[in-house]
Amino acid sequence: MVKDQKRWRLLRDFKKGKYCFLIGVDNWSIELKKSEFYSLYILILRLNEQLSNVKNQLMDEESITLEIEQLPWYIELEGNKNEWDLRFVFESQESTRSFEMYWPIPIAQTLFYEIKKMWESMD
Repeated sequence: MVKDQKRWRLLRDFKKGKYCFLIGVDNWSIELKKSEFYSLYILILRLNEQLSNVKNQLMDEESITLEIEQLPWYIELEGNKNEWDLRFVFESQESTRSFEMYWPIPIAQTLFYEIKKMWESMD
């Protein structure tokens, strides 16, 4: 399964073996294991729930920052109730690799929902 847009890519290819998910934005990409992708999916669901809980209490121009930390991930949403970016820090529990990702407005919202759709389509 491939989602390939002008500024982002999302790929699922189980034939690749261990690192079967790819997320790319602008000039970078990272491959994730299925378990890493799943933990990312769970955290973006939690982040979406947090945003939904406060969205109606915010004025359009009011700034918001939401953070979730659950190893191996740290995720930060920053923006307002309608537009936001996402920053991710991944610290491998196996001490094999670490990385950071940044998804700017409007790529963040699009990838957020595409990851959700991709994982849920595997059921």
